Amino acid sequence: MPQLDTSTWFLTIILMLISLFCIYQLKMLNQTMISIPSKNEKIPHPKTQLPWEKKWTKIYLPHSSPLLS
Repeated sequence: MPQLDTSTWFLTIILMLISLFCIYQLKMLNQTMISIPSKNEKIPHPKTQLPWEKKWTKIYLPHSSPLLS
């Protein structure tokens, strides 16, 4: 039975890694990076409207409290 020739494996693996690195770099060229704000900058958080904030809900007194009228 002939033995498997592994003399070219090193070169194949190295070339594969180099090509994967190049492909990754080309893909990353089109990406926009998010800038991290400094500690002094405040990030404005938009107020989100929750579903229960849109509706009027009744607030009931607990059973043990007297009714104020």
